[in-house]
Amino acid sequence: MKEFGYKLHLKPVKLYEQDDGTTKRKANCDVDMTFYLIKEKDNFDQVIILSGDGDFLPVLKYLRKIGKEVIILARGPRTAREIRQFAGSNFRDFEYLKYILKMEEK
Repeated sequence: MKEFGYKLHLKPVKLYEQDDGTTKRKANCDVDMTFYLIKEKDNFDQVIILSGDGDFLPVLKYLRKIGKEVIILARGPRTAREIRQFAGSNFRDFEYLKYILKMEEK
């Protein structure tokens, strides 16, 4: 993505030890991502959101309202219906892309 001019913002996954001794992984990035999108809104024209979580709908609507192009890249079956409706033709399904982007073994 960087080679195509995109600036990536990644958040590490946190590991939590459960009472039963197992480890649970959690990203907790909804608020962080929303904050960053609003804070940096004047520094981009297009954003690719890698989430189908319906909680993002208000910030995505706001970004579109102020003229930003919003593209959603998510797993179709796990994407909230309102996000798919909002994105329309700007929705990209991971399930479909995996066939296009599949790397051939050498």
